[in-house]
Amino acid sequence: MLEALVHHPLRVSVHRIRIPQPEAHEVLIQVHVSGTNPKDYKRPAWNAEYNGSNQGDDIAGVVAAVGSSVTQFKPGDRVGAFHRMQSRGGSYAEYAIAPEYSTFHIPSTTSFEEAATIPLAAMTAALGLFVRLGLPEPWLANAHPDTLPKGGLVVYGAASAVGAYAVQLAVRASIHPIIAVAGKGIPFVQNMLHPSQGDVVVDYRQGNESVVDAIRAAVPKGQKLEYAFDAVSEKEKSSYANICQVLDHDVGRLTLVLPAAKDDPDMPGTVTTTLTMVNSVHAGGPDRDFGYAWLRLFEAGLKDGWFKPHPYQVVPGGLDGVEEALRNLKEGKASATKYVLRIAETKELKDTTS
Repeated sequence: MLEALVHHPLRVSVHRIRIPQPEAHEVLIQVHVSGTNPKDYKRPAWNAEYNGSNQGDDIAGVVAAVGSSVTQFKPGDRVGAFHRMQSRGGSYAEYAIAPEYSTFHIPSTTSFEEAATIPLAAMTAALGLFVRLGLPEPWLANAHPDTLPKGGLVVYGAASAVGAYAVQLAVRASIHPIIAVAGKGIPFVQNMLHPSQGDVVVDYRQGNESVVDAIRAAVPKGQKLEYAFDAVSEKEKSSYANICQVLDHDVGRLTLVLPAAKDDPDMPGTVTTTLTMVNSVHAGGPDRDFGYAWLRLFEAGLKDGWFKPHPYQVVPGGLDGVEEALRNLKEGKASATKYVLRIAETKELKDTTS
């Protein structure tokens, strides 16, 4: 089969390897569409061990084979899956491997393109909200409304895939007001919010001082801002610096998707700061059960209509388009969209079938 490898400096090569075979608890998936993520070009730069590896983790396709212990899936099933990061069988290939516990069925009303936007980003959002920040999951929020934060929740980078899924899940959990910070994707974000519940959008393009003032103004009178999800987490973009000017310094909780610099003066030592690393839902990680449960909730949400895939843009060329997609991500061109790749559009595959 064909597989794409991501190198640093950013370059993608396509080569042929044997189709991997699933182990006992694994599923082999014929990849119809692969999602892309910023970490796909960052990881080879951060760690030489992964320079020149298949970094794709968002799988959407059809089950081709299952391991001997798999009970939930069979060949022919339409599925989405979160590939176990930094392992064999990534999604930048004709076939990919995923653990049974991180694979989920997709309804007929959900396209493969839509499904490919979900696994890594939506799981990061759920993990950040309900594990790292400790906010009540929807069933707890409904049963115990007194546990909901009275000062609201900041989602910084709300038009990104992770940020937008965080907004969706916060709405599902009845968390309001949601203070969503975004830029070009503001119209998209506004469609998810409930202004009657105090939800607002803050435009980061107005400058840091304006952002801080707008966040502060959105916190209900007499309450403290205690929770923030920073889906940007870049010092040069001042995301967590702006948040921390409003976040309560005694009881505030902030989760980041990228590590902050040690002893960063913008990060008050009294704020409880966590790092949302989504690979914790894989085997050996402390959040495997959480990941198993929430991937199946995403499946239920797709069928019931309360959970929506992120908007997507197909980058042409299949595996030949991986480099363009990752370069677009690196250059910050994505706004309220996720780049996906149709594997069948790979030139060598098209030439073979034509």
